[in-house]
Amino acid sequence: MSDVHLILHGAYAELRLDNPARMNALTVRMLDQLETHLKALDADRTVRAVILTAEGDRAFCTGADINGWGDLGPAEFARHWVRDGHRIFDRLARLSKPTIAVLNGHAFGGGLELAAACDIRVMAPTAALALPEAGIGIVPGWSGTQRLARLMPEPIVKEMALFGHRIKADRALACGFVAVVDADPRAAALTLIERATGLSPRAVEVAKSMIHAAVGEDRAAMVEALGSAAISASDDRQEGVAAFREKRRPDFNGE
Repeated sequence: MSDVHLILHGAYAELRLDNPARMNALTVRMLDQLETHLKALDADRTVRAVILTAEGDRAFCTGADINGWGDLGPAEFARHWVRDGHRIFDRLARLSKPTIAVLNGHAFGGGLELAAACDIRVMAPTAALALPEAGIGIVPGWSGTQRLARLMPEPIVKEMALFGHRIKADRALACGFVAVVDADPRAAALTLIERATGLSPRAVEVAKSMIHAAVGEDRAAMVEALGSAAISASDDRQEGVAAFREKRRPDFNGE
């Protein structure tokens, strides 16, 4: 049984959360399935863009299912639940293809952090954003105080995390966290996806890496990846590999 579906639509793919009875709250199984699908998408060169959607119209995702972490001890909670979620959300954020989160309903806690890991977000006018963790005695654990604070003004993140405020769609749009507010957010997202799939996939991938390096999203890896891509096209790289294989001294020409 799958609670996160990977649906291929030619040039774009859809990742769909499917746990509407729990308002799409994330379970350990769902996180595992999401990671598996993300690995497959990174390797699939036919897919040029990805939308992240959810079943139902009440909630995009209301966070992590408390039944999955409520009984964990401090060490297990920190070492596994939090770190595993970080690893998987980071994989989404660093996917080589552009991603759009379709917020058909509320995005709370881990659901908001999941949406923040996408490149842009499209939101229904009736949806809201929140970081309700302090109300149950915990703190945001999947980059709600880190990545989210780079994407939204600090006071707004504090309103949610420290004062329990919910942020409505119009305000999320005004602060730039949401790209579009639309009564049919999926249709709006598909319009954007159509534009993305018509662009050069390699140029889009490199541009995404450069932007991430600028804002600190895995900056060290992004800088080295870009440098490695540039050097891999050089004559010197080809000569170095050939010389190694032929057990001779390389004759570099600096090209």
